[in-house]
Amino acid sequence: MTSPQLPCCAEFAAVSRRGLFSGAVALAGATTLVGSAAVTTSASSATPATAVLVVLSLRGAADGLSLVVPHADPAYHAARPAIGVPSDRLLVPDGMFGLHPELAPLVPLWSEGRLAAVHATGLPAPNRSHFAAMEEVEDADPGSSVRSGWLNRLIGATPGSSPLNGFNMSGGVSPTSLFGPAPTMSAGEVDDVELPGEGDDDRGRRRASLRTLWGHDRSALGRAMRSTYAAVDSFGPAKAAFDNSASYPATDLGRAMAEVARAIRGNVGIEVVTVDHGDWDMHSGMGSADGGWMARNAQELAGAIAAFFGDLGDQASKVTLVTISEFGRRVVENASQGTDHGYGNVMFVAGAGVKGGRYYGRWHGLGTGSDADLLVTTDYRSVLAEIVSTRFGASTAQVFPHFSPESVGVMTSL
Repeated sequence: MTSPQLPCCAEFAAVSRRGLFSGAVALAGATTLVGSAAVTTSASSATPATAVLVVLSLRGAADGLSLVVPHADPAYHAARPAIGVPSDRLLVPDGMFGLHPELAPLVPLWSEGRLAAVHATGLPAPNRSHFAAMEEVEDADPGSSVRSGWLNRLIGATPGSSPLNGFNMSGGVSPTSLFGPAPTMSAGEVDDVELPGEGDDDRGRRRASLRTLWGHDRSALGRAMRSTYAAVDSFGPAKAAFDNSASYPATDLGRAMAEVARAIRGNVGIEVVTVDHGDWDMHSGMGSADGGWMARNAQELAGAIAAFFGDLGDQASKVTLVTISEFGRRVVENASQGTDHGYGNVMFVAGAGVKGGRYYGRWHGLGTGSDADLLVTTDYRSVLAEIVSTRFGASTAQVFPHFSPESVGVMTSL
């Protein structure tokens, strides 16, 4: 995504997947991540998923206090004279919160009860390092030495064993959340999912050679390669699905979400999809409700999500989307009319199973000191655990070890 200026935070620039991993996809855009344990998948085709989760990461630490504004908290307006969003500009306000005006494309989803916001969410303890916080959020098992992300554990807790069960739609290295023993795939576009060199090999010699090479190999790598062939073979319906990208915003996120919807409409067994959206590291030049960096990001986010849900067709009843960011921003605007690294944030939950049209979360109020922070009152894992249990019927103890989730109430029961 193009922002009005380069990130002010050198650490975020260093770990940005788009900056660090651009063009790093192997195998012609489709890679199987074998993980840290032996792969035991068979070469059978994936079966259609009964539920799909799309995890949209707002990279760089989005300012939840701008996306969902606590207009009834007087400290908010006192702390943000230049960048604050006026109360009379907010959308779907209740007694405490309202949406940023550039989130207007999401209002129909809100009014239909298919979109909700959970405020004051985040890690159990502050972590203001982009790299460390990203890893902690995506691993979701603090203190563990096991290299496994929560989405990989979710895939492992549900029936099926195809690499298509977990899919990273970014064309770069998959996030930590997908890393682990269950094989997953990564591609920048639906049409990139093919065997290496397959697009230039109309006689199938390349494919036959690879199958001969790996067909009788009983090692973990051999099993992974056969699993990859089976996944690629079963991906045809996704490639055959119509490309509706023209109905999306002409942005990186719009194009990515169009590819995600196309893959889901193919009904090839995808259970979880990860997508990145950035840059949200707005240390300066954040702008106001009338325009600027935050307004443009909010507009891009809302337009892409709205188009995505309008593009799912008969698969819409399966799909739940959740947004997450590594941490939030400080309450008080800085001298550069931006915000520095903070703590609590907001999560949006949309789609299937969501009890939408309302704001969730406990609010303890804001301070106005220079280091004032939004306190976390809901561990982000409680939101994710509710999605995992209600949509997938998976064990939250398996997906989020050593954690006892509290009830949030944002999802309907199975």
